[in-house]
Amino acid sequence: MRKRFTNILRELKAHAPFTLFGASTGVILVLLFGNLEHETIERLFYIFHPTHVILSAIVTASMFKLHTRKTNFFAVLVIGYIGSIGIATVSDSLIPYIGEVLLGMQAHCHIGFIEGWYIVNPAALLGVLIAYFRPRTKFPHAGHVLLSTWASSFHMIMAMAGEISVGTIAGSFVFLFLAVWLPCCVSDIIFPLLFVKSSMARWQIDG
Repeated sequence: MRKRFTNILRELKAHAPFTLFGASTGVILVLLFGNLEHETIERLFYIFHPTHVILSAIVTASMFKLHTRKTNFFAVLVIGYIGSIGIATVSDSLIPYIGEVLLGMQAHCHIGFIEGWYIVNPAALLGVLIAYFRPRTKFPHAGHVLLSTWASSFHMIMAMAGEISVGTIAGSFVFLFLAVWLPCCVSDIIFPLLFVKSSMARWQIDG
């Protein structure tokens, strides 16, 4: 248990620099798209959020499949679906929503797998299918981090309602970092390996 905790901290530390870069791109999106109409921003959120879910499902299901001798599709499906939908919701919606409330924005929590169930749930299933037949982690994880940041950004932009200030940008940067750093490492690395025997788990991800 102590070894796993140490490895978790190591992975979080290793992914912090790239997450900082991702959060910076999120701030750029705020500056570029902050004045768009709410409907347009919401459509962009429902482009990036399902895409994030696909990549999250690929990495989560792949990590589980690559580190266990089990090839049962149902097991891979459950781990991939819960890991991607659950963590992506926390990353793209719940943490940004908390930030919006604390920053005094017009907060509204958009739960993708409920509000956009016809897009988000099939996205998770697609990711699991890809992982089952061709498990991989390198590119999807890097893409996952960026897409998660951009989905979280558009969630927060919706709540800004065009009112952008230095304080809003600074606060958004903090919550964008948190929204990606912890959930993405949990989804891609920690969650799937909790279901793998410690002797088989390799607490490291490519990319």
